[in-house]
Amino acid sequence: MFQHIRKKLKPAKNKPTITDPNQIASAYKYWRMRIFISMYTGYVFFYFTRKSFASVLYEINLDLGISCKLLGLCGTVFYVCYGISKFISGMLSDISNPRYFMSFGLIITGILNILFGMSSSIYFMILIWGANGIFQGWGWPPVAKQLTHWFAKKERGTWWSLCSTSHNVGGGLIPIICAMVIPYTIAGVTGWRLAMFISGGLCIACGLILLDRLRDIPTSLGLPSIEAFKEEDSSGSQVIDAPSSITFKEILFEHVLENKFVWVMAFSYFFVYVVRTGMNDWTITYLVQNGFDRVSAGGSIAWFEVGGFIGTLLAGWASDYIFSGRRAPFSAICALGIIITLYFFTEANSNGSIGVYRCYSLMFAMGFFIFGPQMLIGLAAAEYVDKKAAGTANGFVGCFANAGAAMAGAPLGMLIDNSWNAYFSVLMICSIIMFCILFPLSFMSDRKSLPRVKQNLSKA
Repeated sequence: MFQHIRKKLKPAKNKPTITDPNQIASAYKYWRMRIFISMYTGYVFFYFTRKSFASVLYEINLDLGISCKLLGLCGTVFYVCYGISKFISGMLSDISNPRYFMSFGLIITGILNILFGMSSSIYFMILIWGANGIFQGWGWPPVAKQLTHWFAKKERGTWWSLCSTSHNVGGGLIPIICAMVIPYTIAGVTGWRLAMFISGGLCIACGLILLDRLRDIPTSLGLPSIEAFKEEDSSGSQVIDAPSSITFKEILFEHVLENKFVWVMAFSYFFVYVVRTGMNDWTITYLVQNGFDRVSAGGSIAWFEVGGFIGTLLAGWASDYIFSGRRAPFSAICALGIIITLYFFTEANSNGSIGVYRCYSLMFAMGFFIFGPQMLIGLAAAEYVDKKAAGTANGFVGCFANAGAAMAGAPLGMLIDNSWNAYFSVLMICSIIMFCILFPLSFMSDRKSLPRVKQNLSKA
């Protein structure tokens, strides 16, 4: 069985290149949309099994009497495992078939959600949720690889941002679904467990669909590279993708670890994710403790994701058409917006009351500003390396991002057990640091202002 899975994960072989321009154009149009819709839908469901825990965290606390500190530890272990996995999976996805890589990951995360819903021991929960983090890392790296192989650079910001809205769709739907399921108990199974079962079952079904719908890179279907198709290859020749000829050493060292720009993006990503994960994972608990009913509290996350959906789309469009492909300026603007939004949120907390409409407005604004940098930093990292190393670069900065997310788990949970004021202070400090990192990059004429590494992979 394992040999069969390993065989499936190998890159698909290149087929003879189609020469008819009309056939190439028709095939590209069909496959780009089919693959985009498939991986978009797949990543929506990855978020079902990633954010299900945060959506039922308050109910687990009530049902099992587990403290915020221990529940936060569950989240910290998840993000540590997810960050390490995303880095390793980034390298693996660059030399794997994304069709099976993404599908297998989604199916396994579904199974793990069901196992989590069956457990009552915090230690078993931590073990299962850590394993979930490992296979969650199989989600985005193959998407990053597909976006760089199927979409040209001059259009990639828009398509990348559109695909990134899958975060918001999945993250916005799952708290609503959980809130609707939680009041019910069926055959002695409490609502939060039902919510975990439903999220897991849906993801297993979607993973099976992805096995049928996804495919590998264009050359595996007999198509020329996207650069040749869009006439972006300056030499006028067709660039042939040969993933099997790339070594881990070339990908990791020559194109990622020796790239100073990737390191800068990685550090900024850390602080982005402390704020994003802190607001996403703890807001429901905060609001319920401050008088919100469960459905209204869950609605705040939905508005957070709606704001993120719009902000992500605008970020991709603005970076493409206003800032000519430069990703730092709009990211810096968003970081300033985060600081302002957090100030008003902190002020409402210090007053001891926050209305539903004000809360939703602030959560919308927070989502709008936080998801722009989240998307653009990952895109910038993938663009600053050869496209054959895009998954690795994205996974590398993602490792730092999830280290930040891990800090939003147990460390913030310990602060919350004592005071919400300390929680908001940490988020404000992280936002200011984020702005200080991104703001200087806004004045660079283009990404070439930073040292580049050798570009050998394109000759592979």
